[in-house]
Amino acid sequence: MTQLSVNINKIATLRNARGENVPDILRVAVHCQDFGADGITVHPRPDERHIRRADVYDLRPVVRKEFNIEGYPSVDFMTMVLQVRPEQVTLVPDAADALTSNAGWDTIAHRDFLTSVVERLKEAGIRSSIFVDPDARFIEAAARTGADRVELYTKPYADAFEADAYSAVSPYVEASKTAHNMGLGVNAGHDLSLRNLAFFHAALPYLNEVSIGHALISDALYLGLERTIREYLACLGK
Repeated sequence: MTQLSVNINKIATLRNARGENVPDILRVAVHCQDFGADGITVHPRPDERHIRRADVYDLRPVVRKEFNIEGYPSVDFMTMVLQVRPEQVTLVPDAADALTSNAGWDTIAHRDFLTSVVERLKEAGIRSSIFVDPDARFIEAAARTGADRVELYTKPYADAFEADAYSAVSPYVEASKTAHNMGLGVNAGHDLSLRNLAFFHAALPYLNEVSIGHALISDALYLGLERTIREYLACLGK
């Protein structure tokens, strides 16, 4: 069964706009799990424009399902995740000032660096996932780092979905098969939504988890959080 991890960054963006604690991200994280989400994802960035480092520590006791922390493995990031010990860390190649993730790792060029990071996560008992484009070369190199999973960057799929869904998903089907054959689990994320998720899920043979934030939180403004999570779970056949 494919798991749904809810990225709550946008909740923190809204909270930070007023400088107070409304909405309360801890309460939202609890409700997401109560409503059926399989995990919570956060992506703390150096400028703390949404999730703050303090939030990551505060969330650890209330996330009773899977806690997934995304980020570039800087010294500060690694110190934090090794202290918090989430179930999963997703390594992304974003620059410090990136608005959002917009490409996967070149795991060939950065193989030695990623291998050293993955080794530290393994020693701490933390599952590692490397953010990659649906490219067999990068998936194969990710496997050689010792990582547990890859997360497929799905914005190109989402952008092409309306024009030709089958062509849009085809590279991801092949990427999923490659990852599975290399012994890697398969996660996916970025611009997945109620419009394109069910098709993506049905097409991919080895999809372990999707991480969804922006679209899901936007849908919740219209549908409410509980109904929205139920509808995303339905797209995953749950």
